[in-house]
Amino acid sequence: MRIAAIALALLIAPPLAAAAQTMDMVAGADVVKWGPAPPVFPKGAQIAVLSGDPSKDGPYVVRLKLPANYVIPAHHHPTAENVTVLSGSFHAGMGDKLDRTHAQTFTAGGFAAIPAGMNHYAWASRPTVVQVHGMGPFAIEYVNPADDPSKAH
Repeated sequence: MRIAAIALALLIAPPLAAAAQTMDMVAGADVVKWGPAPPVFPKGAQIAVLSGDPSKDGPYVVRLKLPANYVIPAHHHPTAENVTVLSGSFHAGMGDKLDRTHAQTFTAGGFAAIPAGMNHYAWASRPTVVQVHGMGPFAIEYVNPADDPSKAH
């Protein structure tokens, strides 16, 4: 009987320990805290970190709010990037240079999974919100170093 009780305790302990951890929760879009995107993004975008810390190892979830006609030149990331369009019109394509004729349009609910190291580009034709999740640390390397807004030219 005692062995059964110990076995039961061991089976129950992991879920109880997990339940003691905190959970990142956002109750609605109206409570999302927006701020300027880091300087590695072209000016004009806003970012909200929903979960994790994109600058550190581990999972993260962020939202980017992009104004109309916002462009992110060709770039890649050292880790995979998963993008879900929440609102607006988001365009993305693969390649070393922005090419509006070879991109795909994503509207609300659209999703793109971009492998690590794959050169791609994106733009918003109207105000757009995308949610990006992946494993940190997040980094962006522009194909053309002159496109990197964080570098003094």
